[in-house]
Formats: sequence, structure tokens, C-alpha cells
Amino acid sequence: MASEHTVLQFSSSSSASLSAKVHPLVIFNICDCYVRRPDQADRVIGTLLGSILPDGTVDIRNSYAVPHSESSDQVALDIDYHHNMLISHQKVNPKEVIVGWYSTGLGVTGGSALIHEFYSREVSNPVHLTVDTGFSTGEGTIKAYVSVNLSLGDRQLAAQFQEIPLDLRMVEAERVGFDILKTTMVDKLPTDLEGMEASMERLLALVDEVYKYVDNVVEGRVAPDNNIGRFISDTVASLPKLPPTAFDKLVNDSLQDHLLMLYLSSITRTQLSLAEKLNTAAQVL
Repeated sequence: MASEHTVLQFSSSSSASLSAKVHPLVIFNICDCYVRRPDQADRVIGTLLGSILPDGTVDIRNSYAVPHSESSDQVALDIDYHHNMLISHQKVNPKEVIVGWYSTGLGVTGGSALIHEFYSREVSNPVHLTVDTGFSTGEGTIKAYVSVNLSLGDRQLAAQFQEIPLDLRMVEAERVGFDILKTTMVDKLPTDLEGMEASMERLLALVDEVYKYVDNVVEGRVAPDNNIGRFISDTVASLPKLPPTAFDKLVNDSLQDHLLMLYLSSITRTQLSLAEKLNTAAQVL
């Protein structure tokens, strides 16, 4: 007589090949909402907006916070506020749809399963994004998860959060701001010139690292990698072919334009200050 076995298994889904890409605006928005949270709130949660790219990647481009309250055994969301905000956002950009939700803190918590269940009714297979706004590990840990059902035979027991690859790409101007967020204390915000200097120093370090790698490959100290060589070739080919004098002229012209804008803005502030003082003096007389 054949014996029947009950197998504990995870539901099969496409989450194994799922990945997400988040724009820096979303991270800055989440940090801003965390700073503005109510005093009694331990964390902030909200809705993620974006789209699904042709390759299946979840592209997260926008977000908004949703008021909530939670305890050890229950979570309450302001569903009306969530729907009203969604309608307002889609009036501006109708192509942005719900792709998941976010929460602040390091990793998932007990109430995350209840919130994820609500967003599962809003969109199939939502992405859960966590942002460590406290920078407890010294870095802004950002992770993305999807839910995988755990079943025993035909009976569903629970849901497990499974981490998926997350791509966070920034231009240099955005990376300067993100580096400031990771710093617990800063004397002042960098000016445009200081931000440009930091970007140029980072670029110089990357160029030096690429130069050392190419030299090691040519000398036979490192095995060549065709993918890296293709990336370097594409990068070099994308640079405009300019003589050194023309490049120096472009940099100097850009710097002079920037200094001219600073000078004009300083003159404008001075003129407004003088006009205000003259107006005050005229009223006194």
C-alpha cells in the first residue's frame, strides 16, 4: 500500500527572477517623510509608484506616505487617504501605478505581513522596500522583498519575505546628496563648486583604478575579462574627440558662467535688501 506524504513547500512564482530598480527621488522622499513623522510614530510606511519594464524589472519612480497606526497584533491604515493620493498622482502621471509599498527601519517587522496583505489586494506580487533611515549599520541599507507563500499540502500556513536584487543608480549630483544623508554630522551643505570638486575627485579615482586594471591585464598579472573590456571600450567611445585646449576652454567657460550667475544673484540680493531698507525708511518719514 503506497503511503501518502504531506510536503512543506513554497508556492512557485516568478519572484526568483524578479528584480527592482529605485530612483533616488524615492529615497529622498522617504527620508523626508520620516523626518516629518508624528512624534509617537516609530516608522513611516507608504505606497510605491512606478511601472513594470519590458524585461520584468519593477521600476520604482515615486512614492507617498500613508498615515497608519500599529501595535504588536494589529495595523490600521488610512485607506481613504491612500486612494485619494493615488488619484491625485495619476492625474499628473497616469502611467505610474502601484508597484508595492515601503517602510522605514532595518528589515521587515511583525506587522509587515498584514500591510503586505493589503497591498497584495491592490496589485499582484507587490514589492516591499525597506529603508534604514537610522543608518544603524553606518550605511543607508536599502532592500527589496517579495512575499512567497509557505503551504503544507493544500493548506497555506504563512508568507515569507524573500529578498530580490535592487538597483540604485545615481548621477553624481544625487550621489553627493546621498553621501550627506549617510553622514551623521556635517558642518554645512557643500556648495556647487565643492560638490563638483568631490565628483571630480571620485572620477579621478575611478580613472586611476581603470588605468591600473588595464595595465595589469596588458602585463599579464590579471586575467582579461571580456565584459569589463567591453564596458571600458563603450565608455571611451562615448567621449567626444576634442583636443586638450578645447576641453580646457569648455571647462573654463562653464566655470565663468557659473561665477557670473553667482555674481548676478549676489547683486540681486543686494538690490532687494536696499529696496527694502529704502521702503522702510520712507514709511518712517
